[in-house]
Amino acid sequence: MKYITREVKIGLAGIAALCILVYGINYLKGIDLFKPASYFYVKFQNVNGLTLSSPVFADGFRVGIVRDLHYDYQHPENVVVEIEVDPDLRIPKGSSAELVSDMLGGIKMSLLLANNPRERHEAGDTIAGNLNNGIMGKAADMIPQVEQMLPKLDSILMSLNALLANPALPATLNNMQKLTSNMVATTDHLETLMRQDIPQLTGKLNTIGDNFAQISDELNQIDYVTAMQRVDSTLANVKMLTDKLGSKDNTVGLLLNDSSLYNNLNATSANAASLLEDLRLHPKRYVHFSLFGKKEESE
Repeated sequence: MKYITREVKIGLAGIAALCILVYGINYLKGIDLFKPASYFYVKFQNVNGLTLSSPVFADGFRVGIVRDLHYDYQHPENVVVEIEVDPDLRIPKGSSAELVSDMLGGIKMSLLLANNPRERHEAGDTIAGNLNNGIMGKAADMIPQVEQMLPKLDSILMSLNALLANPALPATLNNMQKLTSNMVATTDHLETLMRQDIPQLTGKLNTIGDNFAQISDELNQIDYVTAMQRVDSTLANVKMLTDKLGSKDNTVGLLLNDSSLYNNLNATSANAASLLEDLRLHPKRYVHFSLFGKKEESE
């Protein structure tokens, strides 16, 4: 123990403090010096401000951090990023990495794992990377379209201002207000009609329907066969009467079909007319009347 002097103790304490400092700095960066890890390299054309100790995600879960970045001066537009991931993470061949920008401007790396259960990357392999600007990138892509829309928006605003300055607009709004009031009144009338008149009409229709049903029941109760038999019998009697009227073997038939009756009636009518005419012209031949009882001689 005599060789452990005060200077040695101070040196050992300084070394221990330095080790603790290094471990603490790395721990604050998310680097666990005592945890085993696998190292891979990702090549980008633009890291978009990626920094050391930035998190690395796979399927939304943090699986590692960025350990180092260096620019490939031999091949411009190539930035190599060294990442440290959990040794249990299996990265299939065909996988890639992308840098995603969030709303606050932060950059994170996401591993896009391919579906390749047979082959995988070994530690130290290089993985292809690409840049995904996320919402900010989409907003930047929309800027040219917005610039093209600005003249149209200006024209629309000018037309809108001209429309608002038109003196006919208040009158139109007033008419629309009156139209709305009329529509409200019409709606109230319709509601009253639906509440009062429609039930009455429905009751009348139900009564008519009941009457039709009653008539239908009565019609169903009619013996149509017997009625048709009676109609046939009546028609047969009418036919028989017609045949008798057209025949001469009965008195009515003779009266209707014998021409001699017509001639006799015609002659009788002519004689009666001649008699009446003679009576009018010579009434004294048929009437002999005197107040004194004296009979006058005939002319």
